[in-house]
Amino acid sequence: MVLSGIALGQRKGYWQQDVKYTMDIDVDEKSYQYDGKMTLEYGNNSGRSLSKVYFHLYFNAFQPGSMMDNRLISIADPDSRMTKNIGTKEKPVYQSRISTLTPEQIGYQKISTLKVNGVPAQFKVDGTILEVELPQPIADGSKTTFEMEWKAQVPEQIRRSGRNSREGVALSMTQWYPKMAHFDDFGWHLDEYVGREFVAPFGDFDVTIHIHKDYVIGGSGVLQNPSEVKGYMKNAKIKTNAQNKATWHFKAHNIHDFAWAADPKFVVDSTTSKGGVKIYTVFIPANKEIENNWKQALGFAAEFFDFASSRFGAYPWPTYTIVQGGDGGMEYGTATLITGNRNLKSLVNVIFHEAAHSWYQHLFGINETVDEWFDEGFTSYVEELAMHHIFERKGAIPTNPIMEPYRGYYRLALSGKEEPMSLLADYYNTNYAYSNAAYNKGAVMAEQLGYIIGKENLEKTFLKFYELWKFKHPTPNDFKRVAEDVSGINLKWYFNLFINTTRKIDYAIDTIAGKEIIIRNKSDFAMPLDILVEYKDGSKELFYIPLREMRGEKPAENYDIYAGVKRTVLEDWFWTKPTYSFTASKEVAKVWIDPTLRLADIESSDNHKIVK
Repeated sequence: MVLSGIALGQRKGYWQQDVKYTMDIDVDEKSYQYDGKMTLEYGNNSGRSLSKVYFHLYFNAFQPGSMMDNRLISIADPDSRMTKNIGTKEKPVYQSRISTLTPEQIGYQKISTLKVNGVPAQFKVDGTILEVELPQPIADGSKTTFEMEWKAQVPEQIRRSGRNSREGVALSMTQWYPKMAHFDDFGWHLDEYVGREFVAPFGDFDVTIHIHKDYVIGGSGVLQNPSEVKGYMKNAKIKTNAQNKATWHFKAHNIHDFAWAADPKFVVDSTTSKGGVKIYTVFIPANKEIENNWKQALGFAAEFFDFASSRFGAYPWPTYTIVQGGDGGMEYGTATLITGNRNLKSLVNVIFHEAAHSWYQHLFGINETVDEWFDEGFTSYVEELAMHHIFERKGAIPTNPIMEPYRGYYRLALSGKEEPMSLLADYYNTNYAYSNAAYNKGAVMAEQLGYIIGKENLEKTFLKFYELWKFKHPTPNDFKRVAEDVSGINLKWYFNLFINTTRKIDYAIDTIAGKEIIIRNKSDFAMPLDILVEYKDGSKELFYIPLREMRGEKPAENYDIYAGVKRTVLEDWFWTKPTYSFTASKEVAKVWIDPTLRLADIESSDNHKIVK
């Protein structure tokens, strides 16, 4: 269906495709292979007819000679999880772990049959992309049914997916099924899988998995038959078939990726948040310390969902499952796979980060391949706030609670390796530049936006964005428009310069002479400024200098550092003018630029000056 842009606040003519997966999976846990059957209902709402469609076959990346294999050889700083050093510590020579996989160790998804509305269809596989020639075009406004059978082999654990992880998890099943490619205003998103992340249409999943009765599964969605499988109920009566396999049945509504992991050593624990979210942990209790960490982390996870729901919009699904597996941490629809042999703080930290992805990226369907900072950066922002509010609990929240991402961004900005964070995620020259741009600079983008429009306006923006864009696929421009509507401030300059360039912010207190103060912009990136002045009589005054391009002003903010301090709004500053002078009320003793530390100034040593 085509949604009304005026009624729902989206772009005029907004639309998205519909998908509904029904899958039946039969697992041979000894060979790490499985047979899959899938029926997919696909709704075309694009306003145009489609003669082709595409699917992702992610497991095909784990084969010698794949693009992922080649990327590990060509990038300057390959992921250590995916490589091994065959040189020395002094002179490392990195070898792709994919390059040494044997035919029994590789991953693959081989399509056996494919029908469209009951008619066999022509298809071809090119790397990790399956291209389907439709027997008949899919007309706008119509639905089409795909029937597919495939055989797959789970690769050795190298990146996210795989078998026999370093922590001993048998099966980490992510990117494991033929997944319909995303189609939107920008066309088909057909990124080869080289190690980064994903985008997909929202839809419903009905997944049945047959696996040996001793295995326990943690996965996306709601388990439909907990009394018939191992791990979820004390008095479960496990039902098995002739092959001694149990059947697991999951359903999930309005998600865009489905993941699961399985191991006979898994145990299951659960709790319910105050907001009613049922939270599961599925992990291997390797020792008492690890088991205790997981039990404590479950309580922190429940608090996280209540905190994030209050600040960023209510979590809309009934469950969330935290499963030990994979190679670090990776988010999926209503579930995450994380490595679990961690200390408590590390475990809570990774859970908070991956759970925060339930908003940025899963609830909003953000395109991680294009707007990686919007996904990872905003998630890191939520994570850092939650760690301060829930885990640290060390008194007052600092004026800038995400200083660690700021420090990471400063290192990047001064490294000579920074690239614009509008760059497609796969195309960064280094993993260092990608991770610091996506995670750290992206988080700075959010906190510094609050510096520009005001802390309260930022919080209102997040909630209004949730109201307008949940279960859709917004772009950064959609977020910008919400922030502008909430604050009344023009933000084109900020989003353009901070996202599309590597320009840096650098201000200094140039001169203090009696009551006269001169501020200098040493960079090519203009910003509004908060300037706190302490007078020789001990009183203080906050001067606010808007930027001309804002066409508006930030309201006063409620920070302890400003309590009882007079606030004076000065005439706006032109970005074309390198200096700005103003006259204070009394003889000046001290001056601070940005006392809340939210301005991402790469050289802050000259932002504070004492009159001698």
